[in-house]
Amino acid sequence: MKIALCILLGYLLGSVSPAALISKLKKVDLRKEGTGNLGATNTLMVIGKLYGIFVMVFDITKAVLAVKLAALAFPGIICAPLIAGASTVIGHMFPFYMKFKGGKGLASYGGMVLAFDPLIFIMLLVLCLVIMVIINYGVALTLSAACIFPILTGLRHKDLSLTLISTAISLLLIIKHIPVIRRVARGEDIKARVFMKKFLFSKRKNEE
Repeated sequence: MKIALCILLGYLLGSVSPAALISKLKKVDLRKEGTGNLGATNTLMVIGKLYGIFVMVFDITKAVLAVKLAALAFPGIICAPLIAGASTVIGHMFPFYMKFKGGKGLASYGGMVLAFDPLIFIMLLVLCLVIMVIINYGVALTLSAACIFPILTGLRHKDLSLTLISTAISLLLIIKHIPVIRRVARGEDIKARVFMKKFLFSKRKNEE
């Protein structure tokens, strides 16, 4: 029952989509514009930098909240926080009220890792950013984080349940990014350094 509550808590929090709300408010269908994804990056590219930052912070925060609430509610269950965090990522990816078509889950995945183990988060952030810049595609950050997180979890926590949960949610993250991997293979995805220069370090005329 306690595990079920963790799953329900995480899933419901994860299902709250700020990108979908902004999409309605701005009358722009993010599922038909840009990358077609209800996430921070597409919000930034299509609607604007401030909106993209808001979506990213919101998606990170909901995963952090789920992990912390589960830890407080069920301190005796070592896997409860990670289960709640993983369920948040799943809720973000498959919200029930949007026909289970949500975002790709990277920001919420990051929030889950941050709340679960801040040291692992810092290690992943530094290492995966370096990998992304070298390979020059944003998806490299996602794939490297998904591969490394379960390994670091197993090494640091030495708990089979935590290793299995981290592996399962990481595999799901990779699966959700298969369309991006295919775009990269076709040479259609924006380069990471181009993206940073164009969308992060430059002013936009339509920025509000």
